[in-house]
Amino acid sequence: MRAQLVLKFAICAALIAITWAVFGQTVGHDFVNFDDPIYVSENDHVRAGLSWQGVAWAFTHIHSHNWHPLTTISHMLDCQLFGLKPGAHHFVNVLLHSATAALLFFLLAQFTGSPSSPQDESVSPRRPDRTGAIGSSAFVAAVFAIHPLHVESVAWISERKDVLSGLFFVLTLLAYFYYTRKPNIGRYLSVSILFACGLMSKPMLVTLPVILLLLDYWPLKRLSGPSARRVLVEKIPLVILSIASAVGTLVAQNEGIGLVRLEVLPLSWRITNALVACLVYIWQMIWPANLALAYHHPGKLPLWQVAGAAALLVAVTLGVFALRKRSPYLVVGWLWYLVMLVPVLGLIQVGGQAHADRYTYLPQIGLSLAVTWGVVDLARFWRYYGAILGAAAAIIISALALRAANQVWYWHDSERLWRHALTVTTENDVAHLGLGQLLLDQERLDDAITELQIVVARHPNDVDARLKLASALSEKKGRMNDAIAQYEAAAKIGAPDPDVETTLANLLLEQGRMEEAIRYYRDVVRLQPSSALAHYNLAVGLHRDKQLSEAIIHYKAALQIDPNYPDADDFLGQALLENGQEDEAKIHLEKR
Repeated sequence: MRAQLVLKFAICAALIAITWAVFGQTVGHDFVNFDDPIYVSENDHVRAGLSWQGVAWAFTHIHSHNWHPLTTISHMLDCQLFGLKPGAHHFVNVLLHSATAALLFFLLAQFTGSPSSPQDESVSPRRPDRTGAIGSSAFVAAVFAIHPLHVESVAWISERKDVLSGLFFVLTLLAYFYYTRKPNIGRYLSVSILFACGLMSKPMLVTLPVILLLLDYWPLKRLSGPSARRVLVEKIPLVILSIASAVGTLVAQNEGIGLVRLEVLPLSWRITNALVACLVYIWQMIWPANLALAYHHPGKLPLWQVAGAAALLVAVTLGVFALRKRSPYLVVGWLWYLVMLVPVLGLIQVGGQAHADRYTYLPQIGLSLAVTWGVVDLARFWRYYGAILGAAAAIIISALALRAANQVWYWHDSERLWRHALTVTTENDVAHLGLGQLLLDQERLDDAITELQIVVARHPNDVDARLKLASALSEKKGRMNDAIAQYEAAAKIGAPDPDVETTLANLLLEQGRMEEAIRYYRDVVRLQPSSALAHYNLAVGLHRDKQLSEAIIHYKAALQIDPNYPDADDFLGQALLENGQEDEAKIHLEKR
């Protein structure tokens, strides 16, 4: 018993060591310009650090198009402790991930005891092997710790929600294991509280009650006998938490970036892409090459590709179901994988991605479990199976670690990340936009314009791309009219946006195109009648066009809304003076 305990601690230490060997380099990495600004670096609430007001804001507001208050609070705590030092934020991500990997090993070792063996003793005598279970659990945890698909979840500060929810996921399963050993209300509350914390870190955990049912089937074997009904009933409160989280997430995302409409991405395209994505993730697990931050959604897929994917998924599902009595870990691991993917397969689409590496963070555990336990069972008949499997595991872990370390290197900074994505993918609009914005921020205008024009040419109705291109063109000498054309196109495509129309009107005013500028300023006033800025801008435009009477009206409207509005009294006085109203002009000019 003591020797096994020492072995477990040694394995945990080894898991932590290899995790840091792969991901430790991130402490020298920067923020990236995709999501990190709205999550941390440019978010005033998060940058203010941890406070009671901040905690209240996290629970009562949507952050980055999601409601995940514990993730928000963790970012606030980082800012409180480390400020905006990106290396320290990366350090916390790696710390959480390494803790989850160690706990996952402990969890699997506790749950399984030994790899499942055939139930028919005439086929092969059952040979309990506690050490075998520890080895299998260690391998699954090691794959989780250093698989290249998980680089996105760990090396990206914005994906704190992945590593934090992963930690609560494993803690919930551990709490559930101890609850099943001795069910009582205290232990059940522990399960519920940890699950709620996981949902408040990332709502992808909504399928966890189903994972608990799978574990009840194997290895806990709680779904047979008179206790089966109780096992199902005890999941009801957890399912209620899942439903509440799912509804809240849909509301938050629809109010934020907006769910992709069916007329833009039809349901048939979503379903077919989901089928193919399930297999893409499996292939990437086996051969993790050409990984990138974003993958372009293919739209309508060829029939042969969809039919092949569907047939293969059905065949595997039927196969593991047929082997459920002999090898129950197969059906549990396979369903674990599929069920946990359901919330992120794009059936309810947010964004334009076909799939994402980060979505495999927890689902992949199920596949690793099924494959590992299956190989161990098959190899039991080999003469030197322990040595062979140990050597194979060492080679696989070493190869994955090297590949993951290389993938982590690409996350050093935004430019390296986006250029790599453009090298290994095609039609990657997210990468072109991200690189274009970065180059614009660095005032590398020609390169920025080139990147952004690629996206606009491919997606002429993309308002965000046109606005970024317009911004780059407006800073480029001699391209002002091109910038105005892009702003005008964006204004026509999207919903009325006062900020866009104000920027456009300002540029038109600079170019002396008074009539057009005034038209847009009027639109802004119509959209924001209680805005002092809107009235002031319109007044300035009218003033320059010598429409003094109306300009005076809007200067006064701006001052009525904000009596201290900068320059409004001075400009109003000048307009009154030019309009022959000298006495009234004097009153306002004396306020200088």
